[in-house]
Amino acid sequence: MTHGSFAHLVRHTCAGLSLALPATLLLAQTPAPTNQIYTCTDASGRKLNSDRPIRECLDREQIILNPSGTVKATLGPVMTASERSQLEARIRAEELERAKRDEEKRLNRSLFMRYPNPAAHHKSRDEAVEQLMLARQAGVTRMTDLLEEQAKLADEMAFYAKDPGKAPAALQRKVNALTRTLAEQKVFLSEKDAEINRVNANFDEEFKRLEPLWRASQVGGPPGVTQ
Repeated sequence: MTHGSFAHLVRHTCAGLSLALPATLLLAQTPAPTNQIYTCTDASGRKLNSDRPIRECLDREQIILNPSGTVKATLGPVMTASERSQLEARIRAEELERAKRDEEKRLNRSLFMRYPNPAAHHKSRDEAVEQLMLARQAGVTRMTDLLEEQAKLADEMAFYAKDPGKAPAALQRKVNALTRTLAEQKVFLSEKDAEINRVNANFDEEFKRLEPLWRASQVGGPPGVTQ
């Protein structure tokens, strides 16, 4: 048998095997050789090389080279379009999960550096809530003043109870303006209450995340921070 006939037989045999076996089984049964090189051009036109079957070229032929650069055999395609689509979906899911874990580690590291112990976290919460409470208290004081002013205007309007339309225009404008201001002040107080609740909820969530990190730091370093 000539060298050309033998090479043709090898290529024909490899191609037959690749079509006969499912892609995942073929890859699982393909060892990671150290004395040959896989080369191919992917769908984007990139020339790729590897010491094992190339993932990006599972839907096309790959050339297997000897260390000297001569052609040893060919492989594939070993995946159908559907199989490749499923593989790519699984790869994307794995990449998203890996990115999520990396983001968790980044957030843990950032939080731990900012709050190395519970005392630092409690102090930051107290300061944040105190600022909001001061603003809310100022709003309550303002509301009290407005209600007192409203009571005075109500006394003046009492003279025109039977026909409020006869009240002086200036008095009516004061009443209308005060009504709008009271409504705005109520919204302000409601928003401050909601903001205080949000800040406390955020600190509660941070505390849950930090608790295991603080515990772990007592025995050699918090997980997800130094790793």
